[in-house]
Amino acid sequence: MTNHLHRAMDKIKKEILSLGALVEDRVKKSIEAVRTENLQLARFIIDTDFEVDEREIEVEEECLKILALYQPVATDLRLIVAVIKINNDLERIADYAVNIARRFITSAEDPDKFGYDYTAMAEQAANMLKLSLDALVGMDVGMAYTVLEMDEAVNTMRDDAYRTMKADIRAHPDMVAEIINMYLISRHIERIGDHTTNIAEEVIYLIEGDIIRHT
Repeated sequence: MTNHLHRAMDKIKKEILSLGALVEDRVKKSIEAVRTENLQLARFIIDTDFEVDEREIEVEEECLKILALYQPVATDLRLIVAVIKINNDLERIADYAVNIARRFITSAEDPDKFGYDYTAMAEQAANMLKLSLDALVGMDVGMAYTVLEMDEAVNTMRDDAYRTMKADIRAHPDMVAEIINMYLISRHIERIGDHTTNIAEEVIYLIEGDIIRHT
């Protein structure tokens, strides 16, 4: 029984890390699509979102199977709980990558589109995601705490984007819809940062056993 449980636990570790790598790639591609105005890449992200959804369901089913068959306790149970939550956060991050692609396509179809530079904000969010997954791989609690500290910079850049676009709305009241559409891209990036922070918090829980949400 113990050997079967160990193999099952190793399997879900590999699956959640594989899903993380896939989601990380989708986030990078969504930002690259906006930066390079690549409509084909944006449509690819939207059309292949089902791959992330299917993988997310597979990971959850594996976790539930382990709970039912082996009734894990202690650190094994903590890992299962953390993986289930991380799995959900990764799926939501992929959804926001799709939302970014959709917003970009909508703006690209507008002849009077507004262009905003999301590079710094997007790179910060992508780096947070990479670090949170690296923290999970290496069980590095210090790296996980670094991710929490990085989130404030993403929030600040989102606020800066809001102020910039509010001024643009005053200057161009006839283009409110277009500007709001572009603002929502910054909102989606900020939400990627939030879910990445959730992943880092789960890594901290996994290593230290402390639930630090809302603290």
